Amino acid sequence: MPSHNLPPGTLASIPASTDDLNDRLDQLPVTRRHARLLGVTGIGWALDAMDIGLISFVMAALIAHWQISPGQASLLASLGFLGMALGATFGGKLSDKYGRRHIFAITLLVYGVATGLSALALTFTTLLVLRFIVGLGLGAELPVASTYISEFSPSRVRGRMVVILEAFWALGWIAAALIGTFVVGSSENGWRFALAFGCIPAAYAAVVRLGLPESVRYLVSRGRREEAQQVVESFERSRPLRASSETTQAIIEETPDLGAQAATSIWSPALKRRTGALWVIWFCVNLAYYGAFIWIPSLLVAAGFDLVKSFTFTLIMTLAQLPGYAVSAWLIEAWGRRATLATFLAGSALSAVAYGLATEPWMIITAGCFLSFFNLGAWGALYAVGPELYPVQLRGAGTGAAAGFGRLASIAAPLIVPVLVGLVGVTGLFAVFAAAFCTAATATFLLPETKSN
Repeated sequence: MPSHNLPPGTLASIPASTDDLNDRLDQLPVTRRHARLLGVTGIGWALDAMDIGLISFVMAALIAHWQISPGQASLLASLGFLGMALGATFGGKLSDKYGRRHIFAITLLVYGVATGLSALALTFTTLLVLRFIVGLGLGAELPVASTYISEFSPSRVRGRMVVILEAFWALGWIAAALIGTFVVGSSENGWRFALAFGCIPAAYAAVVRLGLPESVRYLVSRGRREEAQQVVESFERSRPLRASSETTQAIIEETPDLGAQAATSIWSPALKRRTGALWVIWFCVNLAYYGAFIWIPSLLVAAGFDLVKSFTFTLIMTLAQLPGYAVSAWLIEAWGRRATLATFLAGSALSAVAYGLATEPWMIITAGCFLSFFNLGAWGALYAVGPELYPVQLRGAGTGAAAGFGRLASIAAPLIVPVLVGLVGVTGLFAVFAAAFCTAATATFLLPETKSN
């Protein structure tokens, strides 16, 4: 590894021909500055997950206390996802134009304030409107954050760092499950206190805005090389997480995809196959994931379990998300992006079938844990591969558009669950989710392997 006491911009053992700023970032070890960047961004990611996860508990509480119908509850979730679809589509484009950091901070502020105001809602209509605004902020933030981390990560560990970022999602969802179990389920107004936690991102936005550097790849693409130089030098001065006197690992010799690098649209001939496959995967995973996990607490209540027990079951299932991310983070570099994503999607399909057939509490919890493990591991791999499919000038647009298309499925998922349960029961419902996971796994093999990119 290089010495980190050298003059700014100087890397021992790195040939002068590799002095390009992006190459210098790719060849760095993982430093303390990388860790701070990942931690700060990850906290924002966890807050996103907490907000989305809370709505599943709020839905169950409103059905019990406000006597809203399952159709109204599904509308509450779907309007939020409609906002997310629009936010994801425009957020990626805005980040390409105005910078990753600025859009990241603004989106945190938007959904944080709207979630806090939701706690004060006196009518169901007001809650619906605010949930849509929350979705706008959430949808815009998610693809921006993953692109941001991907662009700072050294190439040899890029996939792993994005999966680690995605692991913060599990922490947020666990926080939502804890709040749901001990706050939402505690009283008739417990859901209001739970949503009040949504004000946290509004304050956190200031931390993001002041504490993070702008993406070097974005700065270079906008011709702001001097600013990019300063950012790179700050990472070169930072100490590695593991002190070592070794030189930097050999530079990975890549065969550049010249067609992709020269593309001007995500639907250009060199990119259209991967774009289409990515959209299919995003759509199917969103349909199955949000259809299942947004409704699981309410489905448990409908099966005869009380609110507290239903929320407790959900909390136990949610804990399995963390090991799913951990295994995915290791396999993403050991096996590659495509094999890891396909494996976790196949595991998600089998787990969905098992959950649909479960009848006893222990069977429901076990199958739910496996569904959490495989499904969230798949999410980690998906977020890792997305940014690597596109050149820097299209990266935000490519990941944002895929996320936006996927949100169409998340809009539909909460709406179709009550209908499918009425037609084919819970077993048939989870068979539909299993089919969606299988379709996504098949589409994965249409993507290029990006492990060394």
